[in-house]
Amino acid sequence: MNLYPLKFNPILKERLWGGTKLKDVLDKPIENDITGESWELSAVKGDVSVVANGDLSGASLQDLINKYPEALLGKSVYARFGTEFPILIKFIDAKQDLSIQLHPNDELAKKRHNSFGKTEMWYIMDADKGAELIVGFNKDVTKEEYAKSIEEDTLLDLLNYESVKEGDTFFINTGKMHAIGAGVLLAEIQQTSDITYRVFDFNRRDKNGNLRELHTDLALDAIDYTKKDDFKVTYSDKKDSVNNMVSCPYFNTNILELTKDLELDVEKRDSFTIYMCVGGKATISNEFGSVSIKKGETTLVPAQSKKINIITTSAKLLEVTI
Repeated sequence: MNLYPLKFNPILKERLWGGTKLKDVLDKPIENDITGESWELSAVKGDVSVVANGDLSGASLQDLINKYPEALLGKSVYARFGTEFPILIKFIDAKQDLSIQLHPNDELAKKRHNSFGKTEMWYIMDADKGAELIVGFNKDVTKEEYAKSIEEDTLLDLLNYESVKEGDTFFINTGKMHAIGAGVLLAEIQQTSDITYRVFDFNRRDKNGNLRELHTDLALDAIDYTKKDDFKVTYSDKKDSVNNMVSCPYFNTNILELTKDLELDVEKRDSFTIYMCVGGKATISNEFGSVSIKKGETTLVPAQSKKINIITTSAKLLEVTI
């Protein structure tokens, strides 16, 4: 099968904390004012992406992986993950603060949930004045100190707050306490996992008046209690170049800020390539076809591609591979 660059229908998620930026800034087809997430590329059971362009329109991502595993994923990716797509790609709009949470590592997630862990990264696309993230602790704490803070409702006093602006990038490894703050629109790249341990939700109630479930006990053995400054990503912003942002065992992410066309030789990459457009617009092609994407859209270029051509006069792209 000659697989061209694939674009998928967004999977839109209403959230208690969601807003309207996915519609107003990214032009998503939304009719309410509490949409918090647009899942751009997903093989999570129950939320599998469906192709929106070309002859394969209507096919699910999982169906294509099952039929063309090496051509779509790459031989090494298929050998490592089988037919499980290893990446989940989202845009997230936080009108309100998200709950304070963390994710278990692979070992714990496998043992408890038969799932991958959840390592992730965030690229800030838009931030209101004064917007912040919570990332990690502001000092080393013990498990006992943490448990006491939960009991006494003083957890916020132990957490580290980071002011953010467009272009800021954060790497969130497993076990790290974190929350997206109100007024932040971001692109999220993560392992395929929906395992989240929520530890504090500002005592908010849902539309039915219920408090959301907390995972206090599950979190205790999953938390990294040490203060670390390993989350803010520094990267080159050289234009018309491929600049590395994050390299980890689960994904590699580059940023490309382009003012002209770019041709990439990817014959030896042996991985699919994802492009998230976080600014401008571009047409992306391989030997078998092309797709146009604009800010807020995503495409998957199959691993069988030997060359990728990006046609643009102004685009900012996150490039994700395994």
